[in-house]
Amino acid sequence: MLVLGIETSCDETSAAVVDKNRTLSNIVATQTEHIEFGGVVPEFASRAHIRQLPTIVRMALKKADVQICDLDGCAVTYGPGLAGSLLIGLLFCKGLAQSLKIPWIGINHLEGHIMAVAAEKAPPDFPYLALVVSGGHTLLVKVENPLQYEIVGRTIDDAAGEAFDKTAKILGLGYPGGPIIERHAKNGNGRAIDFPRAMLDKNHLDFSFSGLKTAVLYYAQSLSTRERQDKVDDIAASFQQAVIDVLVEKSMRALERFKIKNFILSGGVARNSTLRDAFSHSCRENQIDFRVPAPELCTDNAAMIARVGHIRLQRGEFSANTLDVKPNLSL
Repeated sequence: MLVLGIETSCDETSAAVVDKNRTLSNIVATQTEHIEFGGVVPEFASRAHIRQLPTIVRMALKKADVQICDLDGCAVTYGPGLAGSLLIGLLFCKGLAQSLKIPWIGINHLEGHIMAVAAEKAPPDFPYLALVVSGGHTLLVKVENPLQYEIVGRTIDDAAGEAFDKTAKILGLGYPGGPIIERHAKNGNGRAIDFPRAMLDKNHLDFSFSGLKTAVLYYAQSLSTRERQDKVDDIAASFQQAVIDVLVEKSMRALERFKIKNFILSGGVARNSTLRDAFSHSCRENQIDFRVPAPELCTDNAAMIARVGHIRLQRGEFSANTLDVKPNLSL
């Protein structure tokens, strides 16, 4: 079975082709028109998807060395995400499936992130714990059986990725914040400033990053412009370390609580090399099987959507043409 995957939930336009065992292609076009605005402009994102999606699909088919008539199914993200962006991908998938007379299925974007490791290799044995850290989501998910999920922890305010973006804005570093903060942090001391590690003393597994962002704001405001410039690397490193400490501690706590020995890290923030190294070290110390997708599979991409779609279509699942986008879809 050859499945085409389509991902247009935010500001990446992506298409991929997978078969039973391999990802044959995964093309991602990142929109750059949002940089000057310091964040994603929904209308611009929708227009860019309209312009780019047909070309991206053709590129994915060409790289996979398949014809459009060879496709056996199509999978597309229908939520969560920006309504207009989701709609472009959903309508494209519906039209393509109808014209080719093939089944199609809508996929939860969060499920795609959890299954991103399966786009390049087999996922860990069940049960496993997954931490999804992206711009809009920070979730701890227990996976007892294939495609069955239980959220055991979530952020009560800002997601980790949001905190990175907002901190970069506070420091005047630009957008997107994640890569910029990481770049400055490499030259700084992560223990230079004692920023708060929120809710680590709580027994539950939820997260909070709003207070950390506010602490960075107050600290930056206490400095002169020259002092802030001189200390920007230390501020970035200390902020990043505070996020990492919370993510690692809560995840290790959940693994111990549920007696789970398999762990997946995924989502756009999982591209952060310091975060990946921290989890690798902690999992090794605690004898946990640690998996993390390749960096290009951590950010929004169609390969992860196609892989989930392939599994579900093989199980006989499909979506009706009445399916609509769900911007606030939960896992």
